[in-house]
Amino acid sequence: MSFYDKLHSTEIYYPSSDDIMSVQLKCLERLRKFNRTRPTQQKKRQAMLKKMFAEIGKDCYIEPPLYSNWGGHHVHFGDGVYANFGLTLVDDTHIYVGDKTMIGPNVTIATAGHPILPELRAQAYQYNVPVRIGKNCWLGAGVIILPGITIGDNSVIGAGSVVTKDIPPNCVAVGNPCRVLREIGEHDREYYYKDKRIPKDILGE
Repeated sequence: MSFYDKLHSTEIYYPSSDDIMSVQLKCLERLRKFNRTRPTQQKKRQAMLKKMFAEIGKDCYIEPPLYSNWGGHHVHFGDGVYANFGLTLVDDTHIYVGDKTMIGPNVTIATAGHPILPELRAQAYQYNVPVRIGKNCWLGAGVIILPGITIGDNSVIGAGSVVTKDIPPNCVAVGNPCRVLREIGEHDREYYYKDKRIPKDILGE
């Protein structure tokens, strides 16, 4: 097994080998060009994202600057995903994001880890574990998601949270480490923020 094959195997490997860097640097060149586009160049951005990402669905929007180890090469976005300024994707292996998920500014989604053993870290070894984020989630500003995490459909991760364990669907989770605060329920069908009621016409009532 080559070092490049080990990217997606969760096996420990050396990330700066020639066979890896030859591909990765080309991805980073495309990312640099994307980040230099103008706000008026929306069609150009969409065309570039289709070449950069492993998969990108319809009506996705990513606000530059985007930071990514592989320029999105191992990232899979569903339809209608929105990402605000400063998204960091440590995409040394696969990141999956479901339809209609919203990503706040300065969010980090990381798949890469390094051994605790100092001797191995001194040799720059690492391993990668994929991240899976469900449909219609909301990741608040400054959220950090660690390698191997799964977040269920419809869940909200509060701003500044550090997600170290899986989060189930249909809940609000906050904190460092991130914990489930409550399930999404009837109160959320009536109020969108504190005492602010959801207009009935929006709900179709």
